Amino acid sequence: MARVLVADDEASVRTVVLRALQLDGHEIIPVADGAGALEALEGAQFDLLLTDIVMPGLDGIALALKAAKLDPEMKIILMTGYADEQRRAHNLEALVNQVLAKPFTVAEIRRVVSQTLGNVPNDSL
Repeated sequence: MARVLVADDEASVRTVVLRALQLDGHEIIPVADGAGALEALEGAQFDLLLTDIVMPGLDGIALALKAAKLDPEMKIILMTGYADEQRRAHNLEALVNQVLAKPFTVAEIRRVVSQTLGNVPNDSL
């Protein structure tokens, strides 16, 4: 299974994502902000970065840009509850695999991650 870095400043979101993805056997490393995520990315290899867009300090889009430079093969999913941020993220199609709208269900996060990692066809789950 995959090694997933989850960056979100909301502890409740990190917990839901962690528990949901552990159901599929993924190793989850949760961090509370973009700076913590960047530090983790510089020290270890990940298959997927799952990050909130709106975070204090280093936001998810800046983090995605830095992450893509560090590891161009790593998959990236952005999460956001803000429509304006979704539009901003769609300008990054070359770097970002998916943009997931908050709130999402456990089933949705599991499906999107599985699709992004190539574990299931787009119409499954």
